[in-house]
Amino acid sequence: MRRPRIRITLIERKGERPCHRGHRVGDSFDFDTERGKLCPMAMHVAFPFVDILRYGGSIPGQPKGCATFCCPDADTINVFRAEIVEE
Repeated sequence: MRRPRIRITLIERKGERPCHRGHRVGDSFDFDTERGKLCPMAMHVAFPFVDILRYGGSIPGQPKGCATFCCPDADTINVFRAEIVEE
């Protein structure tokens, strides 16, 4: 069985300062081929959610195949969505 592809998209920014990595709302990253472009702090938070989605789990209160999470930078607070990409 092949692992599903995961796309991570910046969907909202709640902090007062812009992202120090330069990410903007609407930026999207393929987890397998572009994860090096995603801020390491956000990637650190994303990984457990990606793992859950890839292996058939779900996040309580989230639509099936999706997980919403924030970067840990309190000045920026970028909100990301990880989602399974149906092929």
